[in-house]
This record gives sequence, C-alpha cells and structure tokens, in this order.
Amino acid sequence: MKRETLFLKITVLLMGLPVLALCLFVLPGFTEYFAGLTPVLDFFRYPFLIGLYATAVLFFVALYQTFKLLTYIDKNQAFSELSVKALRRIKQCAIAISAAYILFMPLIFLMAEADDAPGMVVIGMVVIFGCMVVAVFAAVLEKLLNNAIEIKSELDLTV
Repeated sequence: MKRETLFLKITVLLMGLPVLALCLFVLPGFTEYFAGLTPVLDFFRYPFLIGLYATAVLFFVALYQTFKLLTYIDKNQAFSELSVKALRRIKQCAIAISAAYILFMPLIFLMAEADDAPGMVVIGMVVIFGCMVVAVFAAVLEKLLNNAIEIKSELDLTV
C-alpha cells in the first residue's frame, strides 16, 4: 500500500470516529434535552433525531465511498468508471446531507431561540456550506475524471 493513500485512509477512518461517538453516546441522551425546552419543540424531537441519524448514515456512506476511491487509486484504477461512481455517490451524499440540514434549519433556529444559543444556527450553516463545498468539489473531480477516461480511451484506440 502506498504511503500517501495509507495516510488518507487513516484520516478517513479518524473522521468517522467522532461522528460514531456522537451517534452512540450523545444523540440517545438528546431526547431529554429536547423535552426540557418547550412543548412546541417536544413534538419534533423524534423526527429531528431520525434526521440526524439519517445524515450520519449518509456521512458514513460517503466515507466508505472515499475509502473505496483510495483503494482504486492504490490498485492503479484511478481512471475507471468505478472511481467515477464513487465520486458520484460522494456528491449525492453531500447534497442529501445539505438538503436534510436545510429542511431542519427552522427547527434548529427554534431550538437555538428557546435555549438562547445562537451558535447552533452557525453550526447548522457550517454543515450546509461544508457539504455543498464537498459536493461541488466531487462534481468537478467527476467531470475531470470523465474527460480523462474519454481521452485515455481515445489514446488506447489509436495505439
């Protein structure tokens, strides 16, 4: 295994650990936090938790696709349709996470207002814009990779 991709694979695994810890330890106790705010927000506690867990699943799918992409690079299959599919799935996951947070942004705003914590809105916005940056970057890489595959196939046909 190449050193560069080994470092990136370890980084991808380390990126997943805090999210996994949040899903296992913090989010189950989140229902009590919700119950203490206001009765209006109590109704939204379970849909909000389902949304958070759904975005966590999408995050792990994107990390898995990143890991697969790094494996393709190790096997010298970086310029293949498999790499394009992995980038497409990463882009789709990032867009879905952004969409979910956009849908839950009014609820996050209500929670921040009830708890007097404006930082929650900022965190929600950072997640939305961070995921959109990842989606745009993956889309650009996908297009570049498609062009490179097309050029490579033309060169293979000429030789």
